[in-house]
Amino acid sequence: MHISRAMRSTRRRAFFFALLTTFLLVYASSPRPAQPSAPPSGGKTTTDDTIDQSNSPLRPLIERFTEDRSVLGRYYNIAVAEDRRERFRRFYAEWESRLEGVNFGSLNRDGQIDYVLFHHVLEHASRQLAFQAKDEVDSSSYVPFSATIVALEESRRNGHSVDSKNAAASLARMSVQIQDLQKELAKNLKNPPPPDAGHTRINANRAADEVETLRKTLHNWFAFYNEYDPLFTWWTSESYKKADSALEEYGRFLRHDVAGVKKPSKEPNPQSRPTGEPSGEREDAVDTHTTRPATAGDTSDIIGAPIGRERLLEELKYEMIPYTPEALIDVANQEFAWCENEMRRASNEMVFGDDWKKALEKVKNMYVEPGKQPQLIRDLEQEAEAFIDQHDLVTIPPLARETWRMQMMSPERQLVNPFFTGGETISVSYPTAEMTYEQKMMSMRGNNIPFSRATVFHELIPGHELQLFMADRFHSYRAALGSTPFTVEGWSLYWELLLWDMKFQKTPEDRIGALFWRMHRCARIIFSLSFHLGKMTPDECVNFLVERGGHERENAIAEVRRSVAGEYGPLYQAAYLLGGMQLYSLHSALVGSGKMTNRAFNDAVLKENMMPIELIRASLTGQQLSRDYATTWKFLASGPIPGVQPLPQ
Repeated sequence: MHISRAMRSTRRRAFFFALLTTFLLVYASSPRPAQPSAPPSGGKTTTDDTIDQSNSPLRPLIERFTEDRSVLGRYYNIAVAEDRRERFRRFYAEWESRLEGVNFGSLNRDGQIDYVLFHHVLEHASRQLAFQAKDEVDSSSYVPFSATIVALEESRRNGHSVDSKNAAASLARMSVQIQDLQKELAKNLKNPPPPDAGHTRINANRAADEVETLRKTLHNWFAFYNEYDPLFTWWTSESYKKADSALEEYGRFLRHDVAGVKKPSKEPNPQSRPTGEPSGEREDAVDTHTTRPATAGDTSDIIGAPIGRERLLEELKYEMIPYTPEALIDVANQEFAWCENEMRRASNEMVFGDDWKKALEKVKNMYVEPGKQPQLIRDLEQEAEAFIDQHDLVTIPPLARETWRMQMMSPERQLVNPFFTGGETISVSYPTAEMTYEQKMMSMRGNNIPFSRATVFHELIPGHELQLFMADRFHSYRAALGSTPFTVEGWSLYWELLLWDMKFQKTPEDRIGALFWRMHRCARIIFSLSFHLGKMTPDECVNFLVERGGHERENAIAEVRRSVAGEYGPLYQAAYLLGGMQLYSLHSALVGSGKMTNRAFNDAVLKENMMPIELIRASLTGQQLSRDYATTWKFLASGPIPGVQPLPQ
């Protein structure tokens, strides 16, 4: 074969380059005496506090657990299937046994905290399976055909050959079963509603969700074989179409006729992302849950499922909150009264006397014109950063300052999230051209300048954007294990409390904007816990926000919708202010006593990641831990929260 001179020259260069590369790799891997790092200015050596220095012995176990849990969830992917619950029961029991074999006394500080956290998560996950099973039993009479779909999909998932003729027969029988069931339920609707009509609505609405899940499962099953197996298509295509149509119609019937949800006035915008489908962008914003399409002004879709006092206590135990729901509602009412008093003070400064709602009306009309909101957000973000820097409150990595982004929120999502949401990307809630005049005014009034001044730093820096930035870089495996809203939302609320004390809000209008939000967080505790205790209906929750909290009605409806629709945990809305109170109390104990500076405290909290705040406290204070450690910290006993009477130890 003829080789040109240029090619021979190229091969020689490649040979010498490969030889040099080999020499450098050998040199780099050979042992050499350790060299001291170059000291910074001042001549002192220091560790790089921008790199995670933690060395928990349990980190590999936790990372293995979270990966195993994820792969099981992807394989056993039918939420209503008993084999999924049974497999996860065994999975959690196996990991409990494995964790028990760890020598707790031999673990370092990080390891002991991770042990308590891991054990805590496993216990709660096992108990949740029992609760989920009970919920599905309550709604099972509406979906007696679920076993047919589950069996088909499990057989496909396990790699068994499909019996196309029998599958077609099963689908045909199921279609008839669904149609007969719908006729029977429709006949019963003509009778007077039963005494537990509310419970019927809840179960029917939950069953409608299950029907949607089963329909998607059946679609995936059919698509797997269709056209790839000609005999399968020949046998099942018509049976599948009838079954799919029956499921779709039955789901609508349950939702609208039995559960009483009004049909949406229009189909959702195809440009907005449907529930459960990936956006193609990292889901880094806090409060980005979505629900099915809603209709402006309509509350019929706000059904929810009150979980009752027993399960509330279980959730509080999991979150390491040592108080009853009733005690927390009392605390929220006290804080609400303090906020009202502060509102009156600001209102008097604005020459409205004690009628703070008139002052609030003036503040609501301090909105920017359409198209100006993004610049306002940029200005408010820079203002907050400058204040943080001036008072040396927390370390802000340059990359965190540089890389936060902004996007506009869809009109459909604003029906669920009427205000900003944040993280690395702040999602701006503001009117669009297709909204009605009333909707536009409510959106602008609800996102006015003083309200936004108290929102932007919550969502960006030093709030969620900085929090998530650090969570990706320090003890990241803890967040993968399962984060808590008491830390996620509590972090941003803590800053609202701290910056209020530091007089960040200079004018009475800005103080009213901040107080509106604090009152709102009090209201969230009151109405969300009262709803789950069965003491308030969704409509009563909406009226409470309008009449006591000064909300625009559309915004109040959206707030209640996102609170009780089931997309969030039952304590999520209460966690904002309560988590903020936890961190505020811990700050008072450590910074107020002179044991830590503001910056050292806030940096340390961020680096612990988003585990229960009681465990963050244990880490920062060096508290003694045990294998069976339980909640002991009564964070409301010392009384650092303005207006709240200390609760007894």
